Amino acid sequence: MESEIRVQNADFREIRVTFPYNPSFIEKIKTIDGWRWHPEEKYWSFPNENGTLDKIISMFDGEKVIIEPSLYFDKLRKELTSRKYSPKTIKTYAHYNENLLRFTRKNPVEITNEDIRNYLSYLASNKNFSASTLNIVINALKLYYGDILKKNFVFEIKRPRKDQKLPVVLSREEISRLLSVVANIKHKAILMLAYSAGLRVSEVVNLRLEDIDTERKLIHIKGAKGRKDRFTLLSDTTLKTIRIYIEFYKPGVSLFPSIDKKSHITTRTAERIFEQACEKAGIVKGVSIHSLRHSFATHLLESGVDLRYIQELLGHKSSKTTEIYTHVSNKDLSKIKNPLDSIILEKVKDGKK
Repeated sequence: MESEIRVQNADFREIRVTFPYNPSFIEKIKTIDGWRWHPEEKYWSFPNENGTLDKIISMFDGEKVIIEPSLYFDKLRKELTSRKYSPKTIKTYAHYNENLLRFTRKNPVEITNEDIRNYLSYLASNKNFSASTLNIVINALKLYYGDILKKNFVFEIKRPRKDQKLPVVLSREEISRLLSVVANIKHKAILMLAYSAGLRVSEVVNLRLEDIDTERKLIHIKGAKGRKDRFTLLSDTTLKTIRIYIEFYKPGVSLFPSIDKKSHITTRTAERIFEQACEKAGIVKGVSIHSLRHSFATHLLESGVDLRYIQELLGHKSSKTTEIYTHVSNKDLSKIKNPLDSIILEKVKDGKK
C-alpha cells in the first residue's frame, strides 16, 4: 500500500507533516532544518518560512504528497498586505485561489489556462456566481498567477459583462415600520445609522465612539472601501437614539462592541438584526441590510438632493455608480400620468354625459 504524506497549514505560522511510520521518510524529514516531532499528536512540524514547503515537496518527489491548498498562498497574502488590501479582501483572494486547486486537484505550477476556464465555467453554471463575483475571482487569480507567478495566460480570460441589476429599495413607510418594531435600543441604533447615514454594514459595525461628531452632526467613516475616509450625515433622530443607547450600554471604544467587548459585533450579527426586523415588520421584499443604504440614496434623490452630494455621502469613486439610483427613484416617474388612469377617467367622463 502506498504511503500517503499529508502537508497541512497551522495558523500560517507552522507547516505540519504526517505519514504512516516509515524509516526512510523519517530520515528524509530530519534533513530539513527546523523539524520537530510531536509524539502525542504524531506529526512533524516546521516553521512556515520561505522555501520550507519547496524543500518538503522536493524531498518527497515521486511519493504521494497531499498538500493543503492554503499553504501555497503565503506569498499572495504578503503581497496583498504590502499593497494595503483589507483583511476581508485578502481572505477572499486566498479563498478563490485555494478553491481552484481543490477543483483541479493540482498545484499552482500545473495550472493551465484551460483549468481556469473550466473553474470559472463551473462557478458560473453550477454555483450561479454573478458577473461581479466572477470578476472578483478573476482579479484574485490574475494577481497570483500574473503578478506573483508571472504567467500570462490569465490575461487571456475574457471578463463577463456585469449584470445590470437595480437595487431593491424600501419605501419611507417601510423604513418607518421597520424601525418601529425594533424594541432593543442597540439594534435600533444599528439600523438607524445604516439608513440615515447610508452606511455599508461593515462601516456600521466598525464605528467607534470618536467617529460620532455631535457638534457638527457628522459621522467620520475611516478606511472605508478603497481605503478612503469620508464624512456623512448624522441625523438628529439617530443622535438621540445613540445617546440613549450609550447611556444604557456604556459601550467603550467601539460603538457596537461584541459580548466580550474585545472587538466589535460581526457583520453577520447586524444582518440578522435587520432580517428579524423585516420579519416582524412584515416586509417580504428581497432585501438585505445593504438595502438601507440604497434606500437612503434613493430617498435623498427623490427629495431633490444633487447626485454629486449623494456620491460624496456614499463614498462612491465614480458618479456612474451613484447614477443607478436615478433608475429606481420615483421623483420623475411619479409625474407621468399612467395611460390606464387616463382611459378610466375618459370612460367616467363619457358616462356622465
